[in-house]
Amino acid sequence: MPSGDVLVLIDESGRVIEWGRPAADLFGWSAEEALGRQAATLMREAAAGGEGRGNFSDAAAVLVKPVLRGTSVVWQVLTAGDAMSGQDAAILKAVFTQSPVRLYVLDHQLRVVRMSTIAGERHDTSVRHLLGRHFTEACEFSDPEEEAAVAQRVLESGEPVVNRLVRRDKTPDRPTRRIYSVSYLRLEDSTGDVVGLVTSALDVTERENAQNRLTLLDTVRTQVGHLLNVMHVCSELVDAVVPAFAGIADVEVIEDVVRGEEPPSVPVHRDALLRRAAFRGRIAGPPVGVERSLPVGTPFSDILTDLRPILMKIDEDSSWPAADPARADVIRRSGAHSLIVAPLALRGHALGLVSFYRCRQEDPFEEEDVAVASAMCAHTALCIDNARQFMREWITAQTVQRRLLPHQPATHATAEISQLHLPDPEGGGAWSDTIALPGARTALIVGHVAGKGIAAAITMGLLRTAIHTLAALDLQPDELLARLSDTTARLAAARATLPPDPVNREPLTAGCVVAIYDPVDLTCTIARAGLPDPVAVFPDGTSASLSVPAGPPLAESGSAPFPAITVSLPEGTTLAMGTAALADEVLAPSGSLHPFLDGIGTRPLRDVCDDIAHTLTDNHRTGETLMLLARTKALPHDRVLTRDLPAHPEAAPIARAAARRQLEAWDVDEETAFTTELIVSELVGNAVRYGAPPLQLRLIFERMLTCEVSDTATSSPQVKHARTVDETGRGLFIIASLADQWGTHYRTRGKTVWAEQPTGAATERQNDAADPA
Repeated sequence: MPSGDVLVLIDESGRVIEWGRPAADLFGWSAEEALGRQAATLMREAAAGGEGRGNFSDAAAVLVKPVLRGTSVVWQVLTAGDAMSGQDAAILKAVFTQSPVRLYVLDHQLRVVRMSTIAGERHDTSVRHLLGRHFTEACEFSDPEEEAAVAQRVLESGEPVVNRLVRRDKTPDRPTRRIYSVSYLRLEDSTGDVVGLVTSALDVTERENAQNRLTLLDTVRTQVGHLLNVMHVCSELVDAVVPAFAGIADVEVIEDVVRGEEPPSVPVHRDALLRRAAFRGRIAGPPVGVERSLPVGTPFSDILTDLRPILMKIDEDSSWPAADPARADVIRRSGAHSLIVAPLALRGHALGLVSFYRCRQEDPFEEEDVAVASAMCAHTALCIDNARQFMREWITAQTVQRRLLPHQPATHATAEISQLHLPDPEGGGAWSDTIALPGARTALIVGHVAGKGIAAAITMGLLRTAIHTLAALDLQPDELLARLSDTTARLAAARATLPPDPVNREPLTAGCVVAIYDPVDLTCTIARAGLPDPVAVFPDGTSASLSVPAGPPLAESGSAPFPAITVSLPEGTTLAMGTAALADEVLAPSGSLHPFLDGIGTRPLRDVCDDIAHTLTDNHRTGETLMLLARTKALPHDRVLTRDLPAHPEAAPIARAAARRQLEAWDVDEETAFTTELIVSELVGNAVRYGAPPLQLRLIFERMLTCEVSDTATSSPQVKHARTVDETGRGLFIIASLADQWGTHYRTRGKTVWAEQPTGAATERQNDAADPA
């Protein structure tokens, strides 16, 4: 007889309600004869051999088990082949009574027909009460509808669902939410008919919580500390832990630490100020940036005394919220019930503290959470300390850069100057300079040292000092850059000898562009090293790149030259020079901000710089941005005397007479006029004796009175200290004694020897009359 066939189905009253073919073969009664009769009567008759016509003696055993049909329990009698062995029965008993996995046997309507008991659990009436109910009522899942849909799909498709993580809400007798690993398996009999489902549920709350804690720590370690700013580090922390770890996170940092100073040792003074660095939660919290001292007698002030984390329950009996009304308001509005306060500390010094709150439906904190909070705060404290040290270096770098940069440009009245400088938040090495040169000329300089921080600022200061020293030699732009490159190379070599560290690991890279504007000739001589081409905006509104030949960056030139060009700049032309950060946006004709230059016209240059600065800020610029704008002005013709001179001894008296007449026209005082005649006489005499024709005298009357004598010889004049018996050799010595300063600058053909002296009160009046502004 095949196993798995149903012999008899008996209702609660003992009557036969189903009589299968195997029963007819076994007992000899047909279904019509057996249905409705008492099963006990049939069994007695079969045992007595009365009316039984089958081979009952062949049956060794039968299996009787309860089956739920509708709302009633019926009894199913199976053939001997379905009766399990003793070993199978023992296994089934162990699984249903001793396994840590809860098993539910479900029928086609997903009702519980049998369920296991967990080892150590008492199988009382509360468990038996669940028989016949829908399995979602027995399991109390957080989303019963979703789980019912999953079970129904398994019942219909036969595709099992294994290790599905499902939550169970907390109840009065279960104070925390639980997490279960749930599996659904379809049950089929030997003929393949579906008879129900088996659902298993294993409590994996502790395992999942431990895994979540490890994941949280990994998240904090990877997401916190990317930015070297104390406030940003704290914001990264609260973003990482809310809501993964707490409903609210509040970070407070000692104010001295925010400013980059050393953190105080423990215990922290009760009057120490703390700044709220970050706050995140389901409610609007206290404003970030507020400073305050912690009230005494609260867990938050206690934490800065011993640096020991605190886990506590918040309830109506808590007395400390009254000492801290601001926090009490947050707690009241959030419904917080559990709190962890952990210190931000490093090497026994306090940097601040972090408060973690869990609110309303969130599970209360456990002891294991204290260790997680402490680990997160330890990592954050290290990141804050790194940011603090960077902040201190940044403040130092900003101070150094601010002190090394010029406050007021030294320039002549022949150029209107305006500078746009948007420093990098981490400090940088960009600078600009305007240096007044003899002959009413102005040197316009823009430079940039790659890198950030103190190293870039100090290198910038060294190069700027070198440029001022070289400019005093009255060098042409190409020669000035060549010597500046040599200086930069020596600085780079010195840096290379230093021990490797984060500051000195980058090679020294610098660029510079130098333009010298002459308001008499209305020309500008330009050379550049590694920086973009200057742009000229002409009085008619058109603009053009000046196409200065590119020179290599400073210190990388070797023997390569820095080619210079001389261009004509009509009066009212605006010259724009800047660092590489502005090249694409402003200086390039296709740049998005180039229209600001095209539309300069007669607008004040300061307004143009402000417009560009606002636009760059809105466009989220990156890097240090610097641009120098210079609008040219011509020196009035009546301020210049030019006189060609013969190349013989009569040149000196001719020059003195011409100078005397011009000085009288300029209303120069007698003392200055006498000194000027003497200087002119000595300069012309030296040119006649040592120079080469043609000779030329030029007097320039601006803020200084400049005397220039030019010739075509390339020899360099030198000061000699003549002996008492010498008849010559005192010329340049006399000039050096009388003039405020003197020097030589070389042109394409020949040289010009010049001397400057203050103009006196009459000159100041002349300047005021000529320049009402």
